[in-house]
Amino acid sequence: MPEQPPRSPAPPARQRLVLRKPAPPAPSAARPPAQRAARPAAPAPRPATPRPAAATPQARPDADAGLVRLNKRMAELGLCSRREADDWIARGWVRVDGQVAAMGQQVAPRARIDVDRAARGQQQQQVTILLHKPMGYVSGQAEDGHTPAVALIGPHTHWKGDASRLRFAPSQLKGLAPCGRLDIDSVGLLVLTQDGRVARQLIGEDSTVDKEYLVRVQYGGVAADVQSAFPREGLARLRHGLSLDGQALKPAQVEWQNPEQLRFVLREGKKRQIRRMCELVGLKVVGLKRIRIGRVTLGHLPAGQWRYLGPDEGF
Repeated sequence: MPEQPPRSPAPPARQRLVLRKPAPPAPSAARPPAQRAARPAAPAPRPATPRPAAATPQARPDADAGLVRLNKRMAELGLCSRREADDWIARGWVRVDGQVAAMGQQVAPRARIDVDRAARGQQQQQVTILLHKPMGYVSGQAEDGHTPAVALIGPHTHWKGDASRLRFAPSQLKGLAPCGRLDIDSVGLLVLTQDGRVARQLIGEDSTVDKEYLVRVQYGGVAADVQSAFPREGLARLRHGLSLDGQALKPAQVEWQNPEQLRFVLREGKKRQIRRMCELVGLKVVGLKRIRIGRVTLGHLPAGQWRYLGPDEGF
């Protein structure tokens, strides 16, 4: 019987099935950890946490760092007073970095502030007046029936010895305000001004302008040669070591001008300060006269009369 040629073995059915229809992947729960890690998982929902307060200074420290109100910045630069700045801003006379400023605007320290010529012209017309206030007048607003010192300003009380070429006009009384206190029973130099720059220089929080007073005193029943009766320790306390209203006073220059009169030089102006200082050391003030504010002196200005601060004068 003839030999039959050997038949080629048929491919296994399992291999054909695998090639035609791959087996479906096993469920993720049945896969080994390595296969589960290879398949990216759907991102888990984030918890609803509040967003950080991006608008608050704590979250954005640079957003409002160094910003100040425009009127305050103008006053710091010595351009005018805050009240005057508000008036100029309302009139459209102020620009910040080229843009017309708005009321209440906040500005950075390096912002460029420009002021219209109209504002400069208005400022040049403002006056500062030096008055020799007599007794019986209050320095500020009328109170308890007492007349304010500004009532003394007029053409008939203008000192004839005034070297200024200015002439009195009723418009000079508008906004004219005293720069500092002078008690009703005190006399001497009182400054009244329309210029906010002068007011800030004399009574601003950072003012360093000193003021000089001559003060006649008594010690107990002693009215003559008070200097001999008054202890040196009391004079030292007047110079430094006293407090008023719970606050320590700044050092003062205090010395005897003559046996009955002290000379005070102060750099602050609390209400009735010198009288209260003297009371603390047993002295009674019987006369007080302010003779100098900064570089401006009372000079020969008669009581009840006034003059203009000259263009060559300054505090």
